Amino acid sequence: MADSAARRVRPTPQQLAAAQAKTIPDVLGPDLRVLFCGINPGLWSAAIGKHFANPGNRFWPALHASGFTPRLLGPWQQEELLDLGLGLSNVASRASARADELGPEELRIGGEILAGKVAQYRPRWVAILGIGAYRTAFGRKDATIGPQPVKIADSKLWVLPNPSGLNAHWTAATLAAEFAKLRAAADEG
Repeated sequence: MADSAARRVRPTPQQLAAAQAKTIPDVLGPDLRVLFCGINPGLWSAAIGKHFANPGNRFWPALHASGFTPRLLGPWQQEELLDLGLGLSNVASRASARADELGPEELRIGGEILAGKVAQYRPRWVAILGIGAYRTAFGRKDATIGPQPVKIADSKLWVLPNPSGLNAHWTAATLAAEFAKLRAAADEG
């Protein structure tokens, strides 16, 4: 299927139901400036096999508005992130309709698995997209949005707001502003 035709694919209700508990591959490589880690794949993402694929998710617009990408990319261009020194993963690998369907133990185990990936690939920064998931997965109950005083392996750590459209506490502008703070730190080294 051509890329432009693939972008118009909308999963059917049956495909979304079948995506429950599926996983999607990470976008990882050496020498990453930032590894962005979602909480877990949503059903839309799992159905089409691409990160942050639901049209209501604000990850791709925030990434562009913050200056991480020179143009607005979408899930179908996710592999282009590697050329920009960016990667994608998740704290928990199992897809669900909502992140709150994950239990604390699943997040803690996912955090351990993610730490192993970080130790292997050694990105300069790891950005966890979701404060609640970070607090649970890594046992940091008092963590706030922004840079963290701890590292994952040897990688610096930043917590960003969850870009899901369900996270109404953050507007597109405030979300992009938080991403921009991380970009500025990543540009410094």
